[in-house]
Amino acid sequence: MAVNTEAYQSIKKELDSKNAVLVAVSKTKPIGDIQTLYDLGHRDFGENYVQELVEKQKQLPNDIRWHFIGHLQRNKVKEIAAFVHLIHGTDSLRLLVEINKQAARCNRTIPVLLQVHIAREETKFGLDENELKEILKNFSGLNNVAVKGLMGMASLTDNREIIRTEFRYLKSLYDKLLTAHHLPLTTLSMGMSNDYHIAVEEGSNLVRIGSLLFGARS
Repeated sequence: MAVNTEAYQSIKKELDSKNAVLVAVSKTKPIGDIQTLYDLGHRDFGENYVQELVEKQKQLPNDIRWHFIGHLQRNKVKEIAAFVHLIHGTDSLRLLVEINKQAARCNRTIPVLLQVHIAREETKFGLDENELKEILKNFSGLNNVAVKGLMGMASLTDNREIIRTEFRYLKSLYDKLLTAHHLPLTTLSMGMSNDYHIAVEEGSNLVRIGSLLFGARS
């Protein structure tokens, strides 16, 4: 399937009206599909695999904002540290320490989101509330990492109320950190192709959408 430019323009218009950023999830999609959206003015793209991201970054325009949205292994951080715009799935202090080290090597500060486990499935990655607090308590000294906010993925279910409850919980955590810890957070990333409407209603200001734009992954 070619890029659904009509869907893109409709979703982009909707999200712009709510001050929410659209990250076009381009994993496994060809360079030409990304270029199509780029030519329409889109700049935020999300990739899950380090090698694929590195290859695409070399071949596409320099002003693309690349979001790493997969589960990042510590030994892979160095490959994307020089150019990544935002790392979404940060879920351990050890990973933050490595990101800090590689960011310092590149003489830059890397923005990250802390991933919180809000879904019912055990397979999804992320911190619980206590682990989140523990990370923030031990964060000092990581001067080349900037925590910009939280990210979470809801359960894979048709029950919209379960999804809404999970997103609402993450928003409450985000608000707590803003007020109790006075953290300068700017980003609450929730919502994908199947549930982004609910996510935005519950306070998300960054959504990751792939299949509605590019079709299902082969």
